[in-house]
Amino acid sequence: MGIAARSDCKAERRVTSLDLYHMLPAWGRTLAASARGWELSRWRYGPDSEHLAAEALERDRWPNGRWEQWRQERLAFILRRAVNEVPYYKELWNGRTGWEKLENWPILEKEPLRVNARAFVSRDRDIRRLFHDHTSGTSGTSLNIWLSRDTVRGWYALFEARLRRWYGVSWNDRWAILGGQLVIPRKQGKPPFWVWNAGLNQLYMSSYHLAPEAIPHYLDALRRYRIRYLLGYSSSLYALAAAALERGLEAPPMKVAITNAEPIFDYQRRAITQAFGCPVRETYGMAEIVTAASECEQGRLHLWPEAGITEVRAGELICTGLFNPDMPLIRYRVGDRGELDAAGDCPCGRTLPVLRSLEGRIDDVLYTMDGRGIGRLDPVFKEGLPIQEAQIIQEELDRVRVVYVPAAGFDSRAERSIAERLRARMGPVRIDFEPAGRIPRGVNGKFRAVICNLPPEQRPPAPSAAPDRTGNS
Repeated sequence: MGIAARSDCKAERRVTSLDLYHMLPAWGRTLAASARGWELSRWRYGPDSEHLAAEALERDRWPNGRWEQWRQERLAFILRRAVNEVPYYKELWNGRTGWEKLENWPILEKEPLRVNARAFVSRDRDIRRLFHDHTSGTSGTSLNIWLSRDTVRGWYALFEARLRRWYGVSWNDRWAILGGQLVIPRKQGKPPFWVWNAGLNQLYMSSYHLAPEAIPHYLDALRRYRIRYLLGYSSSLYALAAAALERGLEAPPMKVAITNAEPIFDYQRRAITQAFGCPVRETYGMAEIVTAASECEQGRLHLWPEAGITEVRAGELICTGLFNPDMPLIRYRVGDRGELDAAGDCPCGRTLPVLRSLEGRIDDVLYTMDGRGIGRLDPVFKEGLPIQEAQIIQEELDRVRVVYVPAAGFDSRAERSIAERLRARMGPVRIDFEPAGRIPRGVNGKFRAVICNLPPEQRPPAPSAAPDRTGNS
């Protein structure tokens, strides 16, 4: 009886709003996406949006002293509000002193936020009147975030300034995004592989359907919808560009291609630039909005000081949000690795801090027998190797797997070249090669070039003497 009962429950799976959306014809999905787009537009933009974006551009060149004064004043406000109004932090401090100094606060892990996100929302806010955002993250466990209308509009003014105006485009331009939303059913085998969102001037293209035979349809859609710039996962933009180049297809020229959610590797940047005839600009951010960065014309990633304060501890980014006073996250371990530029000077003339390197997530670090952590491994697949994409997976300290999609000309010499480059960085490891038709994507369609499957107890501890560097984002 128990088995039969479980089978009945499985058969009676609740029909979700996404299921209903996918039942619609293409024109119906366009109407639904546009309706959602208009709703988001009302949250994101208002009569003061242009003014807020202009102010952000003016702050790009504030002197360092002015930024420091602003940061300290904002931090004092956030800490005071957290201790007095936010249940989680009110209980944490429980009348104790010392909260005025950021270094006295413990590091916040993701788990408390996952378990009880509402405990981080200020008590003087009606959560029903806040904008609810959520992200699944790499782990697949949802994080819930709440923001006021003023916070949302202020954030999208920063987005407008530093993810559009820096690159010569604006919210009035028609754009295409390759992201993780299931805008069409996974099993759909014929175009359209996209949906037009009139509310945001956006062509949302599926990152799940980028098969070689579908690429001509994607390129045609970019022309028909008169798309001016691209935004999307680095791996998805690369897949589109690489397939176009390999098949000799002419891609419509773009003003800029903006990457997000994943690091951009040199070989990906070259292919996207060649295919679409435009610069590629890397960006960094997250739904929690505790830090963000965008790449200037000099190729340097500038942090957004308004977003928060960023510390680097043993290579990990620890961030204190300054932008969302209604759900402050203080000394939050975001799960990414990077390094700040101590000098910070940039030929572009902006005084915003510089993120020297962004190495991806903590789980995207491989470990060696002698205790080293190896972060960025894209040089292993440098120009000249006949592969379309590849993924390195560490199963044991002395063994890794290389899953790769071969291009024409891949042979044992290419395999030996990859092995030599890996061993030059990791030492004498065993390397298993596995050809594949496509590298599986993770949650939300994101591509992970490096995966560490070592259990925590097998990972060497971070060096205790590693210097701490603190900057602001």
